Amino acid sequence: MNFYKELAKILQISKPAEKIEHFEQFYALYKTQQLSFESEDEVICFTTPSYAKFCQVVAPQDVVKRKNLTTKQGQINLLHAIAHIEYSAIDLALDAAYRFRGLPKQYYDDWLVVADDEVRHFMMIEKLLEELGANYGDVTVHNALFEASQKTQHSFLERMAVVPRYLEANGLDATPMILEKLQKLPSDEMIKKIISSLKIILDEEIDHVKKGDIWFEYACKEQNIDREVYFEIIKKYYPRGFLRPDDLNIEARREAGFSCSELKIMAQKDVCHE
Repeated sequence: MNFYKELAKILQISKPAEKIEHFEQFYALYKTQQLSFESEDEVICFTTPSYAKFCQVVAPQDVVKRKNLTTKQGQINLLHAIAHIEYSAIDLALDAAYRFRGLPKQYYDDWLVVADDEVRHFMMIEKLLEELGANYGDVTVHNALFEASQKTQHSFLERMAVVPRYLEANGLDATPMILEKLQKLPSDEMIKKIISSLKIILDEEIDHVKKGDIWFEYACKEQNIDREVYFEIIKKYYPRGFLRPDDLNIEARREAGFSCSELKIMAQKDVCHE
């Protein structure tokens, strides 16, 4: 069984349960070294996200807003948005392992660990949606994460900069703000479950960003480029840059590999010392 061919199949499966089942079978084989790494086929440039067959895709500004979190529908909208991020993240991790060839085995180990975590996160949020009588696919979604994978499909350096070190790192900043809002609401069992799930996701996403940082550093060294190329790459794809400087999660970003000099540029002031 070929590593890359199996990943290509999994990436093109749309139904969550089927994708997850095939991934778990694949990952079990990978861990027992029962896959070959011959790379003869041309790498596929995916043009449509796997979820497009069951999700209604709209422009980001047209996605249902996450508000009124004390209501059932408000909680469904929030959980659906999180589920969509986690489901997209499964494909992003698998695509990172599929697309970039000839790297050290540790690279593939790392991104399959990330994919396995994202599967668990998705299933955890999907379960909460089901408790509320909803399913993934019931609420509109956008394509922003898939589009990021398309834009960076030909550059390992840019992929590591954009996906783990920008998009996923932004989650390290945004999740504490969501948690703060939830913790101010009147307590009920679903709110408690959402808070608990988000804390698990936040803690484990730090490791994902750290893995991205390690391989971004690897790519910089391979190409003899200074790490500050990161800011050029982000400006190229995201001219608006980062979240408001005061909302940066300095502690989490430091743990995930960001240097104080990088954080100074983002925060526009000294926020830590090496």
